[in-house]
Amino acid sequence: MSSDLAGPLGTLLEPMAEAADRRASTVISVYADGETATLCRGSTARTAGVPVTDRTRFELGSVTKTFTALLFADMAARGEVSLEEPLSARVPRWALPRGPAGAGITLEHLATHTSGLPRLPPGLLRTAVPYWTTNPYQAYPAHRLLDSLARTRVRGRPGARVRYSNFGMGLLGHLLTSRGTTGYGPMLEARVLRPLGLGDTSAGPGEPQATGHWHGRPRPPFVIPALPGAGAVRSSARDLLRYLRCHIAPDSPSGPGISLRGALYEVVRPRPRAPGGPELCLAWTRRALPGGDLYFHLGATRGFTTFIGFGQDPAVAVVALTNISPTLSCRFTQAGYDLLRAVSGRSGR
Repeated sequence: MSSDLAGPLGTLLEPMAEAADRRASTVISVYADGETATLCRGSTARTAGVPVTDRTRFELGSVTKTFTALLFADMAARGEVSLEEPLSARVPRWALPRGPAGAGITLEHLATHTSGLPRLPPGLLRTAVPYWTTNPYQAYPAHRLLDSLARTRVRGRPGARVRYSNFGMGLLGHLLTSRGTTGYGPMLEARVLRPLGLGDTSAGPGEPQATGHWHGRPRPPFVIPALPGAGAVRSSARDLLRYLRCHIAPDSPSGPGISLRGALYEVVRPRPRAPGGPELCLAWTRRALPGGDLYFHLGATRGFTTFIGFGQDPAVAVVALTNISPTLSCRFTQAGYDLLRAVSGRSGR
């Protein structure tokens, strides 16, 4: 185990590390009161690996959605799309979901899980069965996305209820990039990653990363060709802490977030709360607390589990990464949220 745990901030990280599987490799970073503490445990692989550091890349799973939301908000700030733009303006008429509700879906509905689209595209499960324990999305191609959309019946009125949807957020990523000459990964790099200085971050495999594990068995790198905007991003704890600090202080003249200032504010603007649902922004979940609002997102693939979260006042951030898939008994993401609350409460005194 290696760590940078000097001072009282570092003492909060050890209990968080205990929530991770002891066989897993884990990196936890915390920012508060202008200081950072990081704990690193384990190796990039169980055999022939090297010790993990705050530069080791982990698969983020659904934390990717926060990057897609930021890309969306940046394009809206540039006038390239509108938050209220209807789905019908981006897809052919034949591809609209069945039923009258389909025509009422907007891009903002996709970004807030209020579109009424199902969690997964119709037909994906059938292609996923042979790869269920390794790469369940790998055999579902991008060219089938609109066919699946046309076969979908929207559940309820768009905007009326929160239904978490990988399909919806992945579709948003597809629609944002489908009219350009590059795909999701290159556009995300040009519009978000490079301006924010996130050199360890990319959308897809190719660069070295930790090896993920599912029930103790190593997993291949996660691929999601049709829905990269829902789960393709990899990153390091160092990059993610920088990413969160950009959300904390978009106006900082010396901060990397200044070029995306408007978009960074937009993604954390609270949306109308749907009955029975959490408080959502664009992708982020918001928890309003007496000591200050907190924003967070969870992520997982077949070999990794991730938690990231931040607060703006007081300025705090938590990144928790581990290379083992979540299980029913896993407390890692809950411990990440508990750590965020603890750091926020300590900093706000």
